[in-house]
Amino acid sequence: MPRKLPFSAKRKKQQLRDRRERKRGDAPAGPAPGPGSRSGSHERGGDGPPGDPQAEPAGPPRRHDPGRFRLQLGGPRAEALERSRRRAQEELLEPLPESALELDPDRIYGPGLDFPRRPPWSFGMSAAELREREEGTFGDFLRAMGDIEGLAPFEHNLETWRQLWRVLEMSDVILLIADARHPALSVPPALATHVTQELGKALILILNKVDLTPPAVAVAWCHLLRGHLGVTHVVPFSSAPGPAPTAGLQKRQRKGGGRGRWGRAVGPRELLEACQDVVGGAVDLSSWRARLERAEQRPEDEEDDDDDEEEAEPRGRDEDEDEEGDGGTAPPRQWERFRHGVLTLGCVGLPNAGKSSVLNALLGRSAVGVSRAPGRTRYFQTHYLSASVRLCDCPGLVFPSRAPPELQVLAGVYPISQLQDPYSAVGFLGSHLALPPLLQLRPPSGPGWTAWDLCEAWAEKRGYRTARAARNDVARAANGILRMAAEGRLRLCMTPPGFSQQKDHWERHPDTAAMAAMTGGGATSPPPPGDASTSEDDEGEGSDRATPPPSPAPNPFALLGEGEC
Repeated sequence: MPRKLPFSAKRKKQQLRDRRERKRGDAPAGPAPGPGSRSGSHERGGDGPPGDPQAEPAGPPRRHDPGRFRLQLGGPRAEALERSRRRAQEELLEPLPESALELDPDRIYGPGLDFPRRPPWSFGMSAAELREREEGTFGDFLRAMGDIEGLAPFEHNLETWRQLWRVLEMSDVILLIADARHPALSVPPALATHVTQELGKALILILNKVDLTPPAVAVAWCHLLRGHLGVTHVVPFSSAPGPAPTAGLQKRQRKGGGRGRWGRAVGPRELLEACQDVVGGAVDLSSWRARLERAEQRPEDEEDDDDDEEEAEPRGRDEDEDEEGDGGTAPPRQWERFRHGVLTLGCVGLPNAGKSSVLNALLGRSAVGVSRAPGRTRYFQTHYLSASVRLCDCPGLVFPSRAPPELQVLAGVYPISQLQDPYSAVGFLGSHLALPPLLQLRPPSGPGWTAWDLCEAWAEKRGYRTARAARNDVARAANGILRMAAEGRLRLCMTPPGFSQQKDHWERHPDTAAMAAMTGGGATSPPPPGDASTSEDDEGEGSDRATPPPSPAPNPFALLGEGEC
């Protein structure tokens, strides 16, 4: 009997998935399986000869596509990857001055950079006509962006931009969520101009994760962005405030939802006051205020049934979607503001900026899924905060910019597990932060540190080994360092232009003390090198251990020598 060819479980799952899609009519049938298939012949139910694809069922065009909401940012070519890998092994990292942390918004989003806009449409258009017009406009935009040099990777998925268009149309007030560690990267001026001038809607900038930045830096960013973008309201926000940032490696926060976690958020009251100032008396926000007062007086572990009753509002389609216009090519009518006395707040921003966390903090419960990896939110979702306030969560979008790709990686824009070149981002981090004393790494054998040496030293400290040769797993170490930076355990905070020269002014600013009191931080001295707070937590999600073993795991192949492994 001939020996069967190997057939992986992944291939079997894909075969079953394709068979289900063909049965539903969502995808055209593929060719017959090859000789390595477990079925031993072509798929059952096919009338044609083996190897001929089955006829595609007649009917409307397929709409089911599991990957239509995935991030499409592209990646470097093989030659660029090889050059980056060689550069990480050879170039020495030089410590940069404090002024190197200053990030100018005009440098990130310069003139000529825009984002795709929705073409004019009307309720009388058919779905196919509107889809064709959107695809044509988006294709022209991509071709125009292709002629710009030095452009960082941005979102190429039209379906994700459609989610942004829908949120901008249905929202009365836009909440632009920005990461406080690098707000210049998170605030596209073209989006702010489009919202305030072209759409004529109010824009509130939420500076999220202020607990991960020094209070003086957060205050400086608030004043700069208020004048740079022309927005009136800038709200500092923190979903899970903690201790003041220190110079060491921070302990990983435990995973956990519930009212005990989201009830400690900082900034919901300031956001309420900003919305009240925007809407005036057009919407009654007394229910939101009463709910916020009850949440502040309630213990963290106490449940509230009244909130659940308020949140049990119908969440169906908007009535505007069911209405039809007069037809033709007339532009659509303006969306009615504060429809039925309800204020709609739309949360937009870059991936991993904390939009879903802000929404959960406002609701006081885990209503929207959150993740450390970007791209968790695939399509917009609506939730009622009260009878008169509706929240809309939009998936994160990477706007066209000239930002350094390494900074985008450290900001958590890309899924770190899918990076093909993590070493350049580690080198960027190592040149701005003193990683060897923070991670307590052994000195390298060469004249200085390189990005490769940092990853190899961290792999040796943590005991990361490859499966076959038992060498230091440099790729896993690089991914671990980047994850710590994206999660805020390694505090890399970019500062506004001129901050190093005006540092004393911002530290003595009256708003700095208020910011420190609001987030629960203050001036703390750096911990000693051997303190547990400066050590990395174990990689397990539920682990409490904050101090790694004092020495790396013994290498069972050490006696063989380096060249014999």
